[in-house]
Formats: sequence, C-alpha cells, structure tokens
Amino acid sequence: MFVQSISTDTNFTSSLWDKVGDFFFMKQSKYMKWLAVAATIGMLLILLGGALVTKTDSGLGCGRNWPDCNGSLIPKEITKEVLIEFSHRLVTGVVSFAILGLTVLTWRKLGHIREVKLLGFLAMFFLIAQALIGAAQVLWGQGDFILALHFGISLISFAAVLLLSLIVFEVDRKFDADKVFIGKKLRWHTVAITIYSYLVVYTGALVRHTESSLVCPDWPFCYNNAPLTFPNNMYVWIQMGHRLAVLIIFIWMAYITWHVVKTYKDQRVIYYGWIFAFIIVILQVLAGMLVVLTQLNLVVALLHSFFISLLFGLFCYMIMLVARSNYNERIK
Repeated sequence: MFVQSISTDTNFTSSLWDKVGDFFFMKQSKYMKWLAVAATIGMLLILLGGALVTKTDSGLGCGRNWPDCNGSLIPKEITKEVLIEFSHRLVTGVVSFAILGLTVLTWRKLGHIREVKLLGFLAMFFLIAQALIGAAQVLWGQGDFILALHFGISLISFAAVLLLSLIVFEVDRKFDADKVFIGKKLRWHTVAITIYSYLVVYTGALVRHTESSLVCPDWPFCYNNAPLTFPNNMYVWIQMGHRLAVLIIFIWMAYITWHVVKTYKDQRVIYYGWIFAFIIVILQVLAGMLVVLTQLNLVVALLHSFFISLLFGLFCYMIMLVARSNYNERIK
C-alpha cells in the first residue's frame, strides 16, 4: 500500500509538471506568434518607410546628423521632411528589437528546424546592414548606384523575417510543405528567377534614386508615338532598362505558372504559391504603369514597393521549398 501510494503521488506530480510545462509552452508559442506578426509588419513598414523617404526627398530631413536629428535626440522643429525621416528611424529602432526577440525565441524553441538559425542570422545581419547604409548616406552621402542597394538589402531582411513567421505559424505543416518534391526543371527556374528578381528590384531602386521615374512620359514605350526612338541619355536608359527587365520577368513568370498548373496540381503549396506569385507580378506591372500615368502618385508608388516586397518574399519561400525537396530526395 505504501509503495503504491508513493507511485500514485509520483505519477500525479509528473502529470502536474507536464501540464505546467504545456501551459508555459503554449504561452510562449502565443507570444512568439504575436512577435512574428509584429516583426513582419514592422519590417514591411521599414521597407515602405524607406521608399517614402526617397519618394518625398526626406533623406536629409534630420540634416547630416545620425542617430540624433538636427542636433537633438528628439527633433525640436517638425517639418514634413523631419517627420518622415525621424519616423522611419524610430520604426527601424523599435522593429530591430522585435526582430532580435523573434530570433532569440525561434532559436531556443524551434532551433531543431533546419532553416531557423540561418533565417534569424540573415534577418539581423541585413537589418543592421541597411541601417548602416542609411546612416552613411545621411552622414557622408553616397552615389545613386550604391544607394540603390539599400532597398534590396532591407528586402532580404524582410524575406528572412517572413519565412521565420511562416515557420512559427506552422504553415509548412498545414500545406504539407515538408513533403514536397520539386522537379529539376522547376528547381532551376525557382532559383534563377529569384536571383533575377533581385536585379529587377535594383533597377527599380535605381530609377527612384536617379530621379528617372518620369523621364519617359508614356507607357509601355518611352514615347508611344515613336516607339523605336533610341535612348539619348543615361536616365532614359535606366528607365527603359527597368521596363525591359520587368517584361522579361513577366513572361518568365507566365511560363513558370503554366508549367506548375500543368504539373503540380497535387502539391497545393507549389500550385497556389506560383499562381499567387503571378497575380502579384501582374499587380506590380499595373502599379508601375500607373506610377508613370499618374505622374508619380505617392500611394501608387508605395503600392509598387509593397507588391515587389511580397513577390520577393514569396520567391524566397519557394527557394526554401526547393531546399526541402532536395532534403526529401536524399532521405527517401
């Protein structure tokens, strides 16, 4: 009886501790999900905030001062340019802590998932890199071709945070993404178009930083009444080069989507992922057209940046699926 009583008490204590452990794990998972949402939205705000700074020419709203603004920690005189630049810096600082917290939590709780540690490192590294490039631009100034890298570097950090968030929300399990098998043809196209999309992003950023957005008054040609006119200066070359790059990625995406719809109907995450990506490309092209036709309307211009951010994030997720597919083939 005494031994049986001890055994019963031990089982009860063990069960109690298991329940306590499950309770705290659920709490931590809940906080981690909230943090993932905050970090992803925050990183998107950093991207759009940076685009807003460029489009409103507010980069020197705080003068040649960093991290202070016009000689003080909190600006004393508020103008439109000061408000935009200072808000962008403030959001970047707050979001940096959210991303750091998400990185630490995912390393501790989800470190057994292969991609988690790399994604956390990429998110923090490129967030710091874009902040330093922004600071260097304020303090010393930089050439347009170097400054155009700023948006692309932020984009890598956003993509890493987005993928971390998808892992936190177990999107992979819900869509059986950990069981995908991707053919060699689609693997090649996925990697190649992701790299190429980064080039398209760079050319778009170059258009903004060289103020070439409205150098061509018409669309799709620079001058629709003379479509074969040869570019006569660097700014026209930059604008039309970007349009050509977009045309190539549009045709390429149409082909990939056709291939996926024909071949991957039984793998939902690939099937719907590429269809969604093609829809975003269409929206991106339309937004680019409207930027020209509306004479650089600010809302349209920000939507243009928003769509390319989503597209690049989705491409990076497809890269992760390619890595999963390679792993699945090795262990099969």
